[in-house]
Amino acid sequence: MPPRIRILLVDDEADNRRIYGDVLETEGYSVKRVAGGREAFEAAVKSPPDLVLSDVSMPGGDGLTLLGNLRADKITARVPVVLMSGVRKGSADQAEGLDQGADDYLPKPVTPALIRAKIAAVLRRYRAPEELGEQLKAQGLVLDVAARTVTVSGKRVALTRKEFDLLTAFLRKPGKVLSVPFLLETVWGYDPEDYSDPHTVGVHVSTLRRKIGAKIAARIVAVQGAGYRFDA
Repeated sequence: MPPRIRILLVDDEADNRRIYGDVLETEGYSVKRVAGGREAFEAAVKSPPDLVLSDVSMPGGDGLTLLGNLRADKITARVPVVLMSGVRKGSADQAEGLDQGADDYLPKPVTPALIRAKIAAVLRRYRAPEELGEQLKAQGLVLDVAARTVTVSGKRVALTRKEFDLLTAFLRKPGKVLSVPFLLETVWGYDPEDYSDPHTVGVHVSTLRRKIGAKIAARIVAVQGAGYRFDA
């Protein structure tokens, strides 16, 4: 069973966090709810979500500042961001948000139907290449997503389920630093708030490297204090 899509919901109003969060959870998304931009940025860097849905006008770090911080950090630069606002909702405000890198901008109040449709549309744009690609390739390695097989130079490599999912995560995001909390949540399904032991990831990376051969193993790079990166 694939991991649920993770959405980081940012709004300083508790009622909005409850209403929008419940709508998204009803759609099957995993939702983390936070009240401000600074807290949201820290959470996103620690475990990058699949999408950020953020209010714009918030005390202590607004949505545009959050957007800029996300886009400037290499860990979160490509995380899709949808902004919403009940105060700054004119055409000039929306244009500013989109110009700064938002994937969509929704004036409040936002109906549940529109939230569902907009989130689904943004996720389709980001995830379509992954869904269409049945095979991931790098340096003579071929990973067949549907068949769950891996070959290196034409020879089958036997991987455990977690090793396969870990390698898939690396190949899906070449050149991106994947944090330990992100990998624990994506591959193992752990909540980073409850379990964040880097030893689990380190052991599996070590065994994965041994199995796929030195040439490809060398491309799985440990980034001290940040996580791991697959250099394509």
